[in-house]
Amino acid sequence: MHSIARLAIVAVAAISLAACGNRNEVGNVGVDWTGNDISIEALADPDIEGVVCHLSFFNRSFIDRLSQGNWFEDPSYSALDCSAVGPITVGDIATRGAGEEIFREGRSLIWKSLRVTRIYDAANNALVYLAHARQIQQGSGKMSLSVVPLNGLDVTWENGAPTPQPAVEGSVLVQ
Repeated sequence: MHSIARLAIVAVAAISLAACGNRNEVGNVGVDWTGNDISIEALADPDIEGVVCHLSFFNRSFIDRLSQGNWFEDPSYSALDCSAVGPITVGDIATRGAGEEIFREGRSLIWKSLRVTRIYDAANNALVYLAHARQIQQGSGKMSLSVVPLNGLDVTWENGAPTPQPAVEGSVLVQ
């Protein structure tokens, strides 16, 4: 019996920690009579002032958890859209490689999380935001992508703008 109590305490702690972060709830849309919702949150990029992402994801209700028998997991599906909401000030960000994670929320007790990663596309002078699921034992192809082009915007680089890269062959630059 003590192991069940410990598991319940761990579950409450994990859910409480998942509620923390640099986000702001915009709204919830009920999708069925059992109380399942689609949540919409605004995420400010912590290193880039003037860019906000809106992330939507599915939240399972208590009734759905009981009926499905999977108490500790939410689906990984998400949608993402990011935009410039004013002058942009770019802080100290990675300008090469796999980018940087700007958001993470647990979608199960231990194994699965929903993440937003920012990647700078130097060839096209754009910020690419990728919402994706990450699982310890299995990868997931569930993802959503949003791009904020920086050409023509009021952009300040705190550490100096990176060296422009050659454009991707066949790409079109719109200004």
